[in-house]
Amino acid sequence: MNNDFASAKGAKTILLTTYKRDGTGVPTPVSIAFDDGRAFFRSYHKAWKTKRLRNNPRVEFAPATLRGKPLGPPIQARATLLDGGQARVAAKALARRSRVLQGFLVPVAHRLLRYQTMHYELSPEPAPVSSAEQP
Repeated sequence: MNNDFASAKGAKTILLTTYKRDGTGVPTPVSIAFDDGRAFFRSYHKAWKTKRLRNNPRVEFAPATLRGKPLGPPIQARATLLDGGQARVAAKALARRSRVLQGFLVPVAHRLLRYQTMHYELSPEPAPVSSAEQP
């Protein structure tokens, strides 16, 4: 497990903050799964967070309750859209983490509503270097 994500490892839900073009953060609770040191979440192609991620993959997340109340410190990360085999790995990790919700209900709802499911991987964002630390 990546040490950067250690505080969120036990969480089933995170508060994911994506950013609008003007830089305003928009927090949304999402389910998360961890597999082999990687962190995954899913959305669908028409969701606003998916549209924001297309423009700016930089995110912030924190462990949270199902309703989105943060339970820990925020973590800077980058969301990467997965496809093919990597998306299947993410889908299986989410299904293992929450069999009924992520393994059955969400995939069926996406099919019925004709949504394209989008799987993302979170990777740590390097901490910004302050001007005092630059050579």
